[in-house]
Amino acid sequence: MEIVYVYLKKRSEFGKQCNFSDRPADLNVDIPPNPELAAQFVERNPVDTGIQCSVSMSEHEANTERFEMETRGVNHVEGGWPKDVNPLELEQTIRFRKKVEKDENYINAIMQLGFIMEHCIKQNNAIDIYQEYFDDEEEVEVTEEASSAKTINVFRDPQEIKRTATHLSWHPDGNRKLAVAYSCLDFQRAPVGMSHESYIWDLENPNRPEMALKPSSPLVTLEYNPKDSHVLLGGCYNGQIACWDTRKGSLVAELSTIEFSHRDPVYGSIWLQSKTGTECFSASTDGQVMWWDIRKINEPTEVVILDITKKEQLENALGAISLEFEATLPTKFMVGTEQGIVVSCNRKAKTQAEKIVCTFSGHHGPIYALQRNPFYPKNFLTVGDWTARIWSEDSRESSIMWTKYHMAYLTDGAWSPVRPAVFFTTKMDGTLDIWDFVFKHSDPALSLKVCDDPLFCLRVQDNGCLIACGSQQGTTTLLEVSSGLSTLQRNEKNIASSLFERETRREKILEARQKEMRLKEKGKAEGKDDDQRDEELATNLEEMVANAEKEFFDIVFAELKKREAEAMQKKAKPQKKQSSETDEEVEGDDAGEGEEEGGDEEKSA
Repeated sequence: MEIVYVYLKKRSEFGKQCNFSDRPADLNVDIPPNPELAAQFVERNPVDTGIQCSVSMSEHEANTERFEMETRGVNHVEGGWPKDVNPLELEQTIRFRKKVEKDENYINAIMQLGFIMEHCIKQNNAIDIYQEYFDDEEEVEVTEEASSAKTINVFRDPQEIKRTATHLSWHPDGNRKLAVAYSCLDFQRAPVGMSHESYIWDLENPNRPEMALKPSSPLVTLEYNPKDSHVLLGGCYNGQIACWDTRKGSLVAELSTIEFSHRDPVYGSIWLQSKTGTECFSASTDGQVMWWDIRKINEPTEVVILDITKKEQLENALGAISLEFEATLPTKFMVGTEQGIVVSCNRKAKTQAEKIVCTFSGHHGPIYALQRNPFYPKNFLTVGDWTARIWSEDSRESSIMWTKYHMAYLTDGAWSPVRPAVFFTTKMDGTLDIWDFVFKHSDPALSLKVCDDPLFCLRVQDNGCLIACGSQQGTTTLLEVSSGLSTLQRNEKNIASSLFERETRREKILEARQKEMRLKEKGKAEGKDDDQRDEELATNLEEMVANAEKEFFDIVFAELKKREAEAMQKKAKPQKKQSSETDEEVEGDDAGEGEEEGGDEEKSA
């Protein structure tokens, strides 16, 4: 160890030397007890004393100052030029280059660097260190770590009167911003003085929103335009469709007229994949789906009434809660209704009745979420009541897969954009469930308690790493999931495809079996009816035979009685003749007349 500085002091300045040694204890003071003082005190018996086993601790609160961030830009210009040379002037730069090229140091430096560069080029020509040996294979990573998620940021509603975060939308370019729609969906229970504003948040600055959107009525839905990130589409609580351009400020740029708008809150709004990028459509609980062009948004370009009876009557229409549109199927769209029915529609049909293609029914309440699988569009996810269900377009009778019935009500759901077998659901108890049916069917792969308030909406970032959840108190929580849940696993596409096909086949077999059983039951019922008819006919025949026999025997007995009566009359006839002869002898001609009269009387009798 190096000595840096030495302190110098004389020995005489240290004072007297200390000599320590052992010696017995000395008694300095001895105070004996005084009995007289004891009379002034009263003995306390028993004595209760509290003893704390744990260490005494105190809690202190410190309010730290918020760290406010500001975004500043830096302008990078071309450097390396002398101060007297302007890099923007072409003549000055050419003149300076010629001057440098004539310098001997420049030539020597170029020669030295040339040999090194030539060596590197020869190495690259000999061995391609960037060669890809497995171009055909999909780039997948197999991760065996446990599924997890962590909270990154929390965006709170800055208003004093808290409102529900009803809809979320990610910025299409880089997902650096998040648009949140705030509204109170309790009918006629909106607090007095509630703000109508919705906000755009910067992910790196949760303290205050980057921009406020000021509609005439609270927003229920809010969507970024995928082709123009400065334009947003909003569905209002009063049924109007609003459009913003962030370059023009917070006020509404375009607004539909209330006469041609929806009659109920707009629960679904989606941008269409069009050439102009200005077409969209919306749905509401009034039972109408409307198409709009934001360049002339005064009235809709087309209207579809969700009347499954195909009578085109608005009073029979089903109220729409959720919408689904897939760009790969431009003519088809799907609507989730309040009655728990999914309506599949075809926009290009000629008549209103033909636009409703088919229905899927399986939920006991409103369908709050409806989304096609991004890898297999034939399969779609629905979230409603206490379950989430996966459907196939080939099986309309029932869903092919479903979750168990939860204790809490489900409010929203979405597929993972990077993994075909993973989807997310939110519940009323503030829990986010992440399902991976390749890993487990009966329970979620990860269940995370996000907050104590009910979760209302959910949106997944395009890369699958970040999830935004909106709560009933207006708090939006940003979560980051582990790499295992956001990275495509080996053979996952094939496994998911085979699983969907197998479950669809199984449902078709069950449907066919059910139809057979229905036909058999119908046949049995018809057979029972025929037997009853035969029995009735048999009983009727027996009665008819019995009646015919009775009538026959009555006729026979009547004929027998008649014949007996005739026979009795024939026997009585000769006796009357003898008596008449004796009378003739006595009475003469008069008796003969009387005989004829008596004979007539007998005949008549």
